[in-house]
Amino acid sequence: MKLIYIAILLFLAVGMISAQPKALFTPEDKALFDRYLSFIEPHKELPVESVLEKTATFFLGKPYAAYTLEVTEEETLVVNLRAFDCTTFVETVIALVHTTKLEKPSFDLFVDELQKIRYRSGVVHGYASRLHYTSDWIFENERQDWLENISASLGGKKEVKKIHFISSHRDAYKQVHSDDNVLNEIISMENEINERDGFYYLPKTAIASTESRIPHMAMIAFTTTIKGLDVTHMGFSFHKHGRLTFIHASSAENRVVIDGKSLRDYCAGQTSCTGIMVVKIL
Repeated sequence: MKLIYIAILLFLAVGMISAQPKALFTPEDKALFDRYLSFIEPHKELPVESVLEKTATFFLGKPYAAYTLEVTEEETLVVNLRAFDCTTFVETVIALVHTTKLEKPSFDLFVDELQKIRYRSGVVHGYASRLHYTSDWIFENERQDWLENISASLGGKKEVKKIHFISSHRDAYKQVHSDDNVLNEIISMENEINERDGFYYLPKTAIASTESRIPHMAMIAFTTTIKGLDVTHMGFSFHKHGRLTFIHASSAENRVVIDGKSLRDYCAGQTSCTGIMVVKIL
């Protein structure tokens, strides 16, 4: 009887482990994916910038929502096509475009693509495995040959500031503030970033003279004077009627929008903004 009892406990434990979801999503997310797939089908053979544009504009008007990835105690891949912050909007659009290029696109394959983009080496292994800093996110996805930071070729300059914002503000991050092990993992990750000798960006004073060379639907990341931080916001460049603006999940407008301001005016109006990283999607 004791052996049977132990066997039952082992069976339940294995069941609990296997029941641990690979990703967290809702039926509405799957329905939105299916709707997107039908929408993009006639366009998926277009050049990548056209597929990026159609994918990004598919979500126009969707609500802005902060902290959508902070909904579980244990780090889990969160899939949310219903609402976005600026980073999850960019990640989702790129992952969807990757998925459309596959032979048989599916929701499961989209989930895989999103995980590859969001996590270091595509592996979910605790809070520190998520690519929290945008410069690190770009570096890791460049290594996959999915992105190219073209800021230097546009006449950009190198930023060599030290990155340490999360470890210096641990109380602002629930996963970090009371867990020294996670803090040490974050510090290790920040040290690794700082060993790369900085990143290139285009100063905001140079945007006006360069905007005709900034590709349509390049990823735009706004660099900052904030100590220890690399980027405060991101979206996609958007050429419209001879004017360069950008499409993004806007906290100010509380939804996904094509911004009413030009890219240079937006950056000029942000006192902490030093410029932009211009990243071509390959």
